[in-house]
Amino acid sequence: MGELLLRLSPSPKDTSADKHPMLLFVGGAEANVATALAGWDVTVTYCTVLPDNFMSQYVIQYLQKKKINTSPILFSGNRIGLYYLETGADIKGGVVYDRERSSFSELKRGMVDWDKVLDGITWFHFTAISPALNQNVADVCLEALEAAAKRNITISVDLNYRSKLWKYGKQPVDIMPVLVKYCDVIMGNIWSANTLLGTNVDEQIHDKKSKQAYIDHATQTSKDIIQLFPKCKVVANTFRFDSEDDHILYYTTMLYNDQPYTSNEFTCAGVVDRSGSGDCFMAGLIYGLLTNPNEPQKLLNYATAAAFGKLQEQGDATDQDVLSVEEEYKD
Repeated sequence: MGELLLRLSPSPKDTSADKHPMLLFVGGAEANVATALAGWDVTVTYCTVLPDNFMSQYVIQYLQKKKINTSPILFSGNRIGLYYLETGADIKGGVVYDRERSSFSELKRGMVDWDKVLDGITWFHFTAISPALNQNVADVCLEALEAAAKRNITISVDLNYRSKLWKYGKQPVDIMPVLVKYCDVIMGNIWSANTLLGTNVDEQIHDKKSKQAYIDHATQTSKDIIQLFPKCKVVANTFRFDSEDDHILYYTTMLYNDQPYTSNEFTCAGVVDRSGSGDCFMAGLIYGLLTNPNEPQKLLNYATAAAFGKLQEQGDATDQDVLSVEEEYKD
């Protein structure tokens, strides 16, 4: 569940940019996760709110072509949320959100029939982006989590932190712990956990210039999260470092059944599109926990390879298939 967004970005500087100066992509963190999972043959249902107009119908047709069940989509309000992302820019940098008064942002408790939406569902996923919009949407997230928990549905959350969205008078740490206590699987990093959940973070860790220091910190943060939220059984952390010459270093960690795991390390020179990489990791984590729950190292490597592969794809969602991801982490 989450807001579907349309993304506008400048076209790459080639001949087509003269006629088509802007590119349009279907995005949104939760929609990106759904797209990846559906592409890996996991049955996926997507819940969002869209206005009842022709553009929404085109978007729904796009999702359906991706093998996503769109039946829970609610029609209300007047507009689809937008965001503008500079080509090649980090999501935390050159981004402008245009989401006020969007259909999803006007969601309120009681508007969604959770008995109907959650019928037959075994896994519920949301992100910290939704409760960042306003108190009403945060309340709907809580409503959804309460309904999912009553049905013993596995619940996961991505601790996406978007500082430009938390503008309604509440700090993330005032909202997120109430929601995260329902979660079985938590994904983020040591910095987002500090901001959203109040866990400790070493402000001088970059000065240590040590991969092991990051891994040890991630393990401790994961243990702290599980102590704070006993329902949680899996915590994953991602690390992506960008150098001045545009080289990328990427690896992840996971605490699973009280055992720490570290992924393969991936590096490359140059990135096509940074947007959606974390969503792809989240999808890979869910995919692995569904298909290889007894092989934690394998599932972590798969999720990490999928996220790294997404960096070389334009747009928000991945088109990688299972075989291409598996080949990536075997190398």
